[in-house]
Amino acid sequence: MNPFSSGTRLRDMIRAIRACKTAAEERAVIRKECAAIRAAIDENDHDYRHRNLAKLMFIHMLGYPTHFGQMECLKLIASAGFPEKRIGYLGLMLLLDERQEVLMLVTNSLKQDLNHSNQYIVGLALCALGNICSAEMARDLAPEVERLLQFRDPNIRKKAALCSIRIIRKVPDLAENFVNPAASLLKEKHHGVMITGVQLCTELCKHSPEALEYFRKKSTEAIVKTLKDLVNSPYAPEYDIAGITDPFLHIRMLKFLRVLGQGDADASDYMNDILAQVATKTESNKNAGNAILYECVETIMSIEDSGGLRVLAINILGRFLSNRDNNIRYVALNMLMKAITVDGQAVQRHRTTILECVKDSDASIRKRALELVYLLVNESNVKPLTKELIEYLEVADQEFKGDLTAKICSIVAKYSPEKIWYIDQMLKVLSEAGNFVKDEVWHGLIVVISNASDLHGYTVRALYKAFQISNEQQESLVRVAVWCIGEYGDMLVNNIGMLDIEDPIVVTEADAVDIVETAIKRHDSDLTTKAMAMIALLKLSSRFPSCSERINNLIAQYKGSLVLELQQRSIEFNSIIASHQNMKSVLVERMPVLDEATFIGKRAGNIPASLSTSNGAAINLPNGVSKSAAPLVDLLDLSSDDVPVPSSSGSDFIQDLLGLDLSAAPEQPGNNLAPKSGTDVLLDLLSIGTTPPVQSTASATDILSNQEKSPTSQLDGLSSLSPLPASKFPAAVSPTIDLLGGLAPNVASADENGSVYPSIVAYESGSLRITFDFSKTAGSPQTTLIHATFKNLSPNIYSNFIFQAAVPKFLQLHLDPASGSTLPGSGNGSITQKLRVTNNQHGKKHLVMRLRIAYKVDDKDILEEGQVSNFPRNL
Repeated sequence: MNPFSSGTRLRDMIRAIRACKTAAEERAVIRKECAAIRAAIDENDHDYRHRNLAKLMFIHMLGYPTHFGQMECLKLIASAGFPEKRIGYLGLMLLLDERQEVLMLVTNSLKQDLNHSNQYIVGLALCALGNICSAEMARDLAPEVERLLQFRDPNIRKKAALCSIRIIRKVPDLAENFVNPAASLLKEKHHGVMITGVQLCTELCKHSPEALEYFRKKSTEAIVKTLKDLVNSPYAPEYDIAGITDPFLHIRMLKFLRVLGQGDADASDYMNDILAQVATKTESNKNAGNAILYECVETIMSIEDSGGLRVLAINILGRFLSNRDNNIRYVALNMLMKAITVDGQAVQRHRTTILECVKDSDASIRKRALELVYLLVNESNVKPLTKELIEYLEVADQEFKGDLTAKICSIVAKYSPEKIWYIDQMLKVLSEAGNFVKDEVWHGLIVVISNASDLHGYTVRALYKAFQISNEQQESLVRVAVWCIGEYGDMLVNNIGMLDIEDPIVVTEADAVDIVETAIKRHDSDLTTKAMAMIALLKLSSRFPSCSERINNLIAQYKGSLVLELQQRSIEFNSIIASHQNMKSVLVERMPVLDEATFIGKRAGNIPASLSTSNGAAINLPNGVSKSAAPLVDLLDLSSDDVPVPSSSGSDFIQDLLGLDLSAAPEQPGNNLAPKSGTDVLLDLLSIGTTPPVQSTASATDILSNQEKSPTSQLDGLSSLSPLPASKFPAAVSPTIDLLGGLAPNVASADENGSVYPSIVAYESGSLRITFDFSKTAGSPQTTLIHATFKNLSPNIYSNFIFQAAVPKFLQLHLDPASGSTLPGSGNGSITQKLRVTNNQHGKKHLVMRLRIAYKVDDKDILEEGQVSNFPRNL
């Protein structure tokens, strides 16, 4: 005999499944049992149908498919006996849902059972309908359910009310049919029927405005009276829970009163007294009492009420905050966040308790309390609240410091009464929060400091003191301190701008340089900090002449740095200190005042972009903030109204940004490089997305500068501490170009009118030299003919030689085909190519050109790039 035949009892199958030691054994048992059940279904086994369905339900709860047994549910429901119907309806609720098409077949059986003479079978049908009723079934069976609301047995009335709720949710149009029967349930003495009746009336009010008006007029008085009797009722053992008579009915009635009173002043006024009684008479030492008080508070805050009752409700929430139960405190904080918009003054009285919740050990309570404190802050209490939060910041858990720091910074930026207080609080946050401070916060602090001209001395001295006691986890503090010392180091040394609250300190020039040296040499300082420190050193070399040689040596230490940003800054700044003393003081003068409205107003301090607004006002980065690390288009603040909206074409947008007109060399025989579109050529010239093995130190920023500025004015950005971006290649393979002086002129040539145009070396590296010779055509002064000569300085042969160039928009460039594509080594030959440049603004703007040269050496692709900015002025 098969141990898992259809005659196996349910308990035996459960015992066999639980005895399985592995999932595979369990699957085998289930598979055999399902096979036996299928066989019994095929044989139409009536005797064990209910047992098979019970086993299927257990198998379904284990997560195995049981769809093959759905029709058995319908057969059992159609049976005459109660035990079969009970198993059938239970299987129907478990194995099927309202989306199953087979459910349509059970509607007729449900209708018959709803009209059955046996009340227990009626109860089974109501339970099933209340759980899986679809919209079609609701329309077909609504009259039977409505009739059962008046049934003699209270259990049937209770189930009919719950089933009616399901029907109304599925078909709101049927709500009006249930209004009068539902109203009659509110007069019931049986608490079970009363609870379901109140719940049904609440649902009707949500779905039907007519029902809401009806219950406001007809039932408000009755519900208030019933709740009053319930509150004042004597001890009833059958309903008593923790000394409170039927708290479930309390809560349902309070929710119903909330719906009736919301938006209706008369109904709200009528229920004020009973709400006050519930709030004052309910004990809060048990969970049941706390549940009633919470619903009472929510009702008070929702209805149209006078201020006195709301103050009572908020005081109850204040008591909740002192409760030891975390759940009660959490719901109280949630409710207070809603209450603060209604009566903020009453919530303010519990400020001390709320602040204590910020220090709670539970993370969810801490976060919710912090959000509530943020809403409590205003101009009158910002100072004490900020003091409390900063004091807690010292001992806060690491995982909470990020959120706490962000809220404190937002509060200080939003409600700061004066700049000196803002600076003091932000310095405390930088000292206590360390690296939890976001970048936009210290950017914003720099903007505020730059605008507070009377506090420059005070700020730099405060930062000097803070730096001396800082640790390795305070990177933001170090950056702000380095920036301020670079800008206002002379005020630090000379005690300029002393305030009455300060004590004089003695700081020498060497001490100030020591601070910056410490910042740049700290092993945990990142690139931004070191770059800012290097610019601060450059500025201090002008402010502290006695330390100039020491500063020069410090900067020179990074000439061989593996970090290209630092390597380039070191080379450029050493060149400024060594060769351009006459203009250094102009280059490193103090930054202009930054626009607070532009940066602080957006995100509590945005990073300024080193671009000009549409009205021509210069906007500069804090020193050391690198533009080269970001994509080029990110330098524009596209959220600003002053910035023009870019075109939909990415190519046009970048070309407009640079003002470039692109020309690529014609395709030459033997070239393996595929011809590129204008966008590809531009991206190659800007080295966006690629890192060529060789290219010159000129960059896209130089082209931007050269459109409008002379070589001297190009470096005016240094006075605003807006450094040139780093090149993307090692200095060992880079041609050295004097960014201040350009390249020296070479042999001169003249046109037919006698004008002299000197030849120039346009580009030279260790492996390649490009020479330009110039001439003019008669009657066309704006057109320049350029004869380019390419010389190979290495012993290797260059193949697939391609020359490309880009010019600003006011220039037009035409390239003739080159004389060849192979360049012999050791200067034994050359390639020549003619270029024709037309200057549409001749006499106003001068020529500038960006070069790109590609070739192959031993089947290896080589790229070199450079910029020509030393064209003769009279071209």
